[in-house]
Amino acid sequence: MSAFSSPEPYILWLTGAGVLITLVAWLPLALKRLPLSLPIICMAAGAAIFLIPAVSFRPLPMILPDIAERLTEFVVIIALMGAGLKLDRLFSWRRWNVTWRLLGITMPLSIAAIMLIGVTLLGLPWPVALLLGACLAPTDPVLAADVQVGPPKSGEEDEVRFGLTSEAGLNDGLAFPFVNLAIALAAASSASESWLQQWLLHDVLWEVSVGLLGGWAVGWLFGWLTFHVPARSRLVQTGDGLIAIAATLISYGVAEMLDSYGFLAVFVTALTLRRSHRDHEFQRDMHALTEQVERLAMMVLLILFGGALVSGLLAPLVWQDLVAAIAIILIVRPAAGLIGLIGMPAERSEKMTLAFFGIRGVGSFYYLAYALNHGDFGSGERLWAIIGLVVLLSILLHGLSVTPVMRAMDRQQGRDPDQPDPGRANDDVAK
Repeated sequence: MSAFSSPEPYILWLTGAGVLITLVAWLPLALKRLPLSLPIICMAAGAAIFLIPAVSFRPLPMILPDIAERLTEFVVIIALMGAGLKLDRLFSWRRWNVTWRLLGITMPLSIAAIMLIGVTLLGLPWPVALLLGACLAPTDPVLAADVQVGPPKSGEEDEVRFGLTSEAGLNDGLAFPFVNLAIALAAASSASESWLQQWLLHDVLWEVSVGLLGGWAVGWLFGWLTFHVPARSRLVQTGDGLIAIAATLISYGVAEMLDSYGFLAVFVTALTLRRSHRDHEFQRDMHALTEQVERLAMMVLLILFGGALVSGLLAPLVWQDLVAAIAIILIVRPAAGLIGLIGMPAERSEKMTLAFFGIRGVGSFYYLAYALNHGDFGSGERLWAIIGLVVLLSILLHGLSVTPVMRAMDRQQGRDPDQPDPGRANDDVAK
């Protein structure tokens, strides 16, 4: 009886892992019609766990900077593969017009506005303010699942969902030059070489170009191995969606070894792999497994984030930080989004939704962890507190509003939000 009342830590970990995996599978169905999101549940669970007196570990990113960087990095690259695989729309400059607007206008405006807030309201030095803007401007591919398109061939790809999915896939990679610019500016006083020339030639031209080309090459190779080699040797014959995870890791690894942007490479790999045989049923298998891995990793990370919140992550905040966080969520992104969408042929409700749901999350954590580990920005405790607060507000505000807003938009456009996924329904009938 005493053994039962005092289980070994290993047994507790096994039990907890089982509960977590159960929630990964079940919670999305349970929350489908509720004004509540999976990230909110995970964050609350993490807070409850780390408030238990017997739990002495404190998951603060300042204490474990390397783990914070690598864990967030892994979650983002898996999410980027999932985002790319589920996009049905063929790539073209015209069809992707909403994406270029959000990337080319909305994101730079957001970076500039957040940087200005950082300097004038928060009193941050220019390099630190630029870093804050670069971290908080991208839409997160991890926490934005509820506003993204459905699985491959599901038909759930209206302009709003497509815009937010494609933006989240590309802006994580394209925000990196601004993170590197902040690192360069922070070190400029002690640097002997021309930091501006180095930034333009290497951090912008080289890393973006090689990331795009490397991602395409890996995606083409995996597409050929999966769908186009002689029948008995095709990877598709395995029926194993882990191939998508392999493509993710190889694409990211190759891009990083070539000193380019791995996030950008992974998303391009996913798009290329998706286009190699866009109507094959195996696309759904790859996406399904990628989504499961992503969801599991995301839940672990958000449980730790909930623990960090109750462990003092937000302690360095002052009232100006709260004002800035609210402004970033409620003013900066919506305003920059609407400016970027001026002239786009779409309903006002669609533009408002695109502008409002600029969800901040895991990507922001990664950029900050990377910058603090590779640049001279001091302790970074206040930056972690500010970004943690913005992500917290985003999870709560967007998480509580996403279900009613997206369901209302579907009804307005003549779609039944309760209709089953047509692609999956067809699969079930075929079986």
